[in-house]
Amino acid sequence: MLRACVIDFRKGWDRKLPLMDFSYNNSYHTSIKAASFEALYDQKCRSPNCWAEVRDTQLTGPKIIHETTEKIIQIKKHIQAVRDRQKSYANRRC
Repeated sequence: MLRACVIDFRKGWDRKLPLMDFSYNNSYHTSIKAASFEALYDQKCRSPNCWAEVRDTQLTGPKIIHETTEKIIQIKKHIQAVRDRQKSYANRRC
């Protein structure tokens, strides 16, 4: 997942780490049959209501919802790509 993010964002990927961490901890893991956060705390994680960084312009209302949704969709696509890649590696070994 980290490699996919670095490839996609090239510059500034390190600023996306908190979002990736959030995405990873709230993604369903088949090995534990739950998201990491949910398995640890026995409840679903609440989404943060503001991803804006201190130096970014403040986002409000529908704009922040749209921005957050777009980022989550993008991270989910990266996660799926990594899962597919890992699955193909595992299938080659069998």
